[in-house]
Amino acid sequence: MKAWLPGILLIAIVTLSAQAGIEVRQFPNPQLEQRYHSLIAELRCLVCQNQSLADSNADLAEDLRDEVYTMLLAGKSDREIVAFLVDRYGDFVLYRPPVKTITLLLWGAPFAALILGAFILWRIGRARRPGSVPPLTEEERKRLETLLNQDRKTQS
Repeated sequence: MKAWLPGILLIAIVTLSAQAGIEVRQFPNPQLEQRYHSLIAELRCLVCQNQSLADSNADLAEDLRDEVYTMLLAGKSDREIVAFLVDRYGDFVLYRPPVKTITLLLWGAPFAALILGAFILWRIGRARRPGSVPPLTEEERKRLETLLNQDRKTQS
């Protein structure tokens, strides 16, 4: 009996710690629950920055999930909830910020990089075409012949 006690305690600790991170929320209907999960998946954790509210374990993310849950139960629309969070925390809370003057660089930079890369590849391809190098002049040809003859003499 005593040999089993440490194993049982270990299993109990692991089980309890695994359940500690699970949030249990009661929703009056499945549509409201779906809206909740959709909203917290689209909103960014302000602490973690690369995680959504759904993925983050930060205290602020938990508070924001509570706020979203409370607002949903109060009958607020998704647009009203998002507007509230944007007013409070700015566009950074959104994974897909709206196109504005201030976010134009954020939205346009990938396209600009793609166009620049295509232009560079086009220029490199054009420079490597046969016939793009002009033929040697008679003076350059004589100089090349002299250098090649000197090289052959040094190798023999």
